[in-house]
Amino acid sequence: MKSWTQNAVIYQIYPRSFKDSDNDGIGDIKGIIDKVDYLASLGIDAVWLSPIYKSPQLDYGYDVSDHREIDPIFGIMDDFKNLLKLLHEKGIKLIMDFIPNHTSTEHPWFIEARSNKTNPKRDWYIWADPAANNGPPNNWISAFGGPAWQLDEVTNQYYYHAFSPYQPDLNWRNEEVKKEMFNVMKFWLDLGVDGFRIDAVDYLFEAKDLKDEPKNPYYQPGFHQYRDQALSHIYTKGLSESIKMLGEMGKVLRAYQNKYMVTEAAEAKLSKLIEMYKIVDWRSYQPFNFSMIDLPWEAQSYREYIDCYDQAVGQNYVPCYVAGNHDKPRVVTRIGAREARNAAVILFTLRGNAFIYNGEEIGMRNRKLPKNLERDTYDEYSPGLGLGRNGERTPMQWDNTNQAGFSSFKPWLPICSDYKKVNVDEETKDPKSFLNLYKKLIKLKKENPALIDGDYIPMDSKAEKVFCYIRQSDKNKILVVINFGREKQKINLNIEGKLILNNFLDRKAGTKIDLKNLLLRGNEGMILEIF
Repeated sequence: MKSWTQNAVIYQIYPRSFKDSDNDGIGDIKGIIDKVDYLASLGIDAVWLSPIYKSPQLDYGYDVSDHREIDPIFGIMDDFKNLLKLLHEKGIKLIMDFIPNHTSTEHPWFIEARSNKTNPKRDWYIWADPAANNGPPNNWISAFGGPAWQLDEVTNQYYYHAFSPYQPDLNWRNEEVKKEMFNVMKFWLDLGVDGFRIDAVDYLFEAKDLKDEPKNPYYQPGFHQYRDQALSHIYTKGLSESIKMLGEMGKVLRAYQNKYMVTEAAEAKLSKLIEMYKIVDWRSYQPFNFSMIDLPWEAQSYREYIDCYDQAVGQNYVPCYVAGNHDKPRVVTRIGAREARNAAVILFTLRGNAFIYNGEEIGMRNRKLPKNLERDTYDEYSPGLGLGRNGERTPMQWDNTNQAGFSSFKPWLPICSDYKKVNVDEETKDPKSFLNLYKKLIKLKKENPALIDGDYIPMDSKAEKVFCYIRQSDKNKILVVINFGREKQKINLNIEGKLILNNFLDRKAGTKIDLKNLLLRGNEGMILEIF
């Protein structure tokens, strides 16, 4: 029997912005509980919950101060257990966000570590003496911009932080750190969670000798948005030790039944993703594939990457695809509303697992925010570059009432101005809406034999702006044709088919279509059963 981890639809919930139950303007666990029936109505297999651990919330939960406690802004442990129970009753798995690279400076481990140089926890973090000029030990740059070292005045040493100064890196060469972090994983697995999304795995290890990193010869200020790209990160990112540690994390999960692990290495090339697959060597594991976020919206770009990726993953492992998340502009904002419908068709008809970021299913877009609200950690440490991520984190739009049904109080971020039309209630009633397109696509992915376990077979569409492919199983064949252009495109394939659906939901299902002479409208995509 095929595991749920091999053809799953996984729905990311950003808890601060999903549903507020206690009217403080911040989403919480009870708010998610209120919407469990909605989650079930989508037909998803699992929820991935962005961090809800105890935290100062300086990086919205990615600065953990207690890995075994729920932050009070989200609720209490009993709320979490209730959510887990209700999701499981609906047949929905729960995946936790796990942050192994660093803690908060407010974590008890770091408070101990900085108390003096001989403290037993001192070696749980990365420390170094100042350079000869009393500056940082080397030239390393944090992912958020600026030096990756922070002087601790208590002990007059610097500690290393791959991200912000309030997120000191753990020392994964210390066996006690490794054991304790694995115990954290076991704590949540013993509670019944179904797996982990593991954050920033390519930063777990740094070179021991602390050599300066070389300058990136291709770096161009203004062209490269992120300041850390000024260096080539050969000593701080993607080290072989980091990749090998994934194999050990996988062993922790494999000691349990039917668990899942997905890992984030945001800029990893295809060769590195395949290396991760091979190191973990487990069909219930994938490294995130962010290609659909980063590729230009062009038929040729998609065709070339997906052909290469699918072939490289092969049959031994399971591919995965991501259209958006809490760190990147929303799909509709990036490529357009009509185009986003086609992106959804691609997402749910390719092999393997598909990830949805909450709000994508109703076509939410970024909101342009005033500077004081747009700022997050990136803006704090790389100001003036427009790198703030809060535009894609605005609250979920449930209905057309005040605050879009998210809260009765002023939310932590303002609601998008289009909420009167773009919301769950309105789209539930509209048979051609984004929401109903997503529901139909998810249902199709879960029920159609070719989409459950069929091969991916690339096709030549004979049209420059059209991407097409077949999914084929022993039982049936599915053809997907996507017009990436805004103008009509003529298809000429020696195939006949029967329409399952198109992305606009305005053609009659079951209609016979001759693909020798098919005229696709601008931005139209189709899924057909072929004979």
